[in-house]
Amino acid sequence: MRSIIISPDHELGRRLTAALEATGLVEVDRTLDHYPTAIELVRTLRALATDVVFINFESLKEGLETVRNLEADGSQRQVVGFQSHAGTAVLRETMRAGVREFLADPFEPKAVLESMQSIKTLLQQRPAVYESTNQVFSFLPSKAGVGASTIAVNVSGALARRANTRVLLSDFDLSSGMLRFMLKLTNEFSVPDAISRIGDMDENLWPQLVTMVAGMDVLHAGRINPSYRIDPAQVANLVAFIRRAYQVVCFDLSGNLEKYSIELMQESKRILLVCTAEIPSLHLAREKLAFLRDMGLSARVSVVLNRVRKNPLFSQTQVEELLGQPVVRAFSNDYMAVNQAVEEGKLLDSTSELGQSFAEFAAQLMDQPEVKQAASKRRFLDYFRPAPTLATPGRD
Repeated sequence: MRSIIISPDHELGRRLTAALEATGLVEVDRTLDHYPTAIELVRTLRALATDVVFINFESLKEGLETVRNLEADGSQRQVVGFQSHAGTAVLRETMRAGVREFLADPFEPKAVLESMQSIKTLLQQRPAVYESTNQVFSFLPSKAGVGASTIAVNVSGALARRANTRVLLSDFDLSSGMLRFMLKLTNEFSVPDAISRIGDMDENLWPQLVTMVAGMDVLHAGRINPSYRIDPAQVANLVAFIRRAYQVVCFDLSGNLEKYSIELMQESKRILLVCTAEIPSLHLAREKLAFLRDMGLSARVSVVLNRVRKNPLFSQTQVEELLGQPVVRAFSNDYMAVNQAVEEGKLLDSTSELGQSFAEFAAQLMDQPEVKQAASKRRFLDYFRPAPTLATPGRD
């Protein structure tokens, strides 16, 4: 059970920590030396995924206020009171407030163990509940250079302009991520730092890792390090933390289908496969669609057609025939505007035609239904050889 201790009496908190850890049932993640505000309390609990809150009722008034703040959050965390010497009045008031367990100093091992076993049983019956967003989007390029990062940046920025929407954009192209360059980021911390410190991650460490850009938080990929490997389990833990902290999460992927990228796509509501109406891009888009189908992820895939010209080699209808899947959005080609935005380290002007198109797509994503598979038509597929099914990559 993960827990925090709230105790202005540092020494009493230290003794309780020792007694709890001796049971082998409780992990103390944080000790607060003050009674937190409602906002601070909720932020801390969500960051740490806390199951049990230990409150020192040295100040009965502030302790009871903390209990009310916990109830208002509605997360069903268990509350245990403690004090140096528990008086009758304190026990009566805390019981009325719904505090089921109370520990008194000295913390006798048997009493603490029995209390923690009782709390564990209650948590098994009613686990702590945390808000966790399902608005997770992965931007997957069919091949390098199709503009997936440009779309990821500008769509994320458009999402961040929505009221009460906290957005994270994270660059998981660890081999050649572009967000650091595109947005002129100077923060030295990156995705590998976040993953390596996930065991210590909390509401104090996280803000040091991200950079605020145009109303959204950005976590870049860091410097190129071909030898770096990620444990997919670490990625899952990081995503769990992120989903509790943001309303919308966007991942910019490399397109190389690394194991950790697959983990991220499995966590995503939508996988946005970005391609252009060019033969190499369309060929690889088909390959990746086949792979994602084999992984059971095809229902989450939405095809995005980028850099559409006035007289394209292949029309949108032909692209859909080839891929066997509808194109949910097509973005026009505005090389000069995109190049200028990158040069300045900014997002595209939201009032421009392309900027408005990104905003419309952002709104579409927040309420997008499941994508239905379209039937493939052979007459256009004659331009291409049948795509073999890809095997799962053996290495990251």
